Amino acid sequence: MKYLIIYAHPNPKSFNHAIKEEIVKKIKEEGHSFEIRDLYALGFDPVLKGTDFIGFKEGKIPSDIAQEQNYIKSADIIILIHPIWWFGMPAILKGYIDRVFSYGFAYEAGKDGIKGLLTEKKVFILNTTGGTEKQYIQYGFKDAISKIFQNGIFNFCGMEIILHQFFFAVPTVTDTDRKNILKQISTITF
Repeated sequence: MKYLIIYAHPNPKSFNHAIKEEIVKKIKEEGHSFEIRDLYALGFDPVLKGTDFIGFKEGKIPSDIAQEQNYIKSADIIILIHPIWWFGMPAILKGYIDRVFSYGFAYEAGKDGIKGLLTEKKVFILNTTGGTEKQYIQYGFKDAISKIFQNGIFNFCGMEIILHQFFFAVPTVTDTDRKNILKQISTITF
């Protein structure tokens, strides 16, 4: 199996970074190959431009997008690790999806409607939140975010969601709780 980790957090001391390191450790222990696309470290340009659309239409994919699409093409399993900010993904990751999951690569329109083109890809999503699970359920945020990420992005592109895991209230939980989260991650089956 070949894994692609798409990581979106600017702080190298964040708990998201610890999650990423735990995932990398597990993948290495299992002997799988992987690539990491740390969007902040790469300085990925998240701004979808008019020239991008022209390139898509003419079959001239901008080189930075083509590079990311090649990483996705070569992966069997894609793991996204990022915080939930303002009840969505960080802007850099949203821009990555806008630019990389483009028409003709991730989906296309046909006589029967939209067809996802990434049908052989499996996805794991690992999210941290500032709010508690009770708050996310009470106000419908957990369900809304799950539907948008799973149905509105990845299933739309034909991908199979294997796991979408939230780790709630990370800034306010104890160190013991954080250690337990990392132990939980070490038991995920890919």
